[in-house]
Amino acid sequence: MKYNVEIKPKLIANRRSDHVIIMINGAFGSGKTTTAQALQPLIPNSMIFDPEVIGLATWNIVPNELRLLHEQTDDFQDMELWKTLTIKVAGEVKKKYQKHLIVPMTLHKEENFTYIYNGFKALDDALHHFCLIASEDTIHNRLIKRGDTAGGWSFQRTAACIEAFRKDIYKEHIRTDQLTTAEIAGLILKKL
Repeated sequence: MKYNVEIKPKLIANRRSDHVIIMINGAFGSGKTTTAQALQPLIPNSMIFDPEVIGLATWNIVPNELRLLHEQTDDFQDMELWKTLTIKVAGEVKKKYQKHLIVPMTLHKEENFTYIYNGFKALDDALHHFCLIASEDTIHNRLIKRGDTAGGWSFQRTAACIEAFRKDIYKEHIRTDQLTTAEIAGLILKKL
């Protein structure tokens, strides 16, 4: 299956920018990054913007002993600075490089999702959000296949992600259990 879609100016008329943001959400192991990597060459003038890089940098910038009490967890998404910087950096990247942003990121905590979604929406009023969902078995098999340790950090979050992503705020859902990466990318392209 081969796709090449140009996001035409008429599709983005009346927007605050000429470059869209495409959020690809889902549990760890659901295929977000792989899908983003498949989509990027199919959407001219696009790039992948991964907020995980900002999270890792935030951890390095603010040592654990300086973090607020609620930020002293094993998840950089609990840091207020991560949320703020993710929006600010996305805005600066869009403005400076004039690219469509494809954003793979697990955002299952409703407060974080709402903050990031609304922040991106302020940058691009026609923001697209897709949530890749799969069964626990499928996700665990994918995590093992990519080299994660069984029972490790990503595995421990699978059940919480699956439960959270059932909520309507995370729509549009794409069930990925039986789909190839090319098929997932194709479905997203059809909806853009």
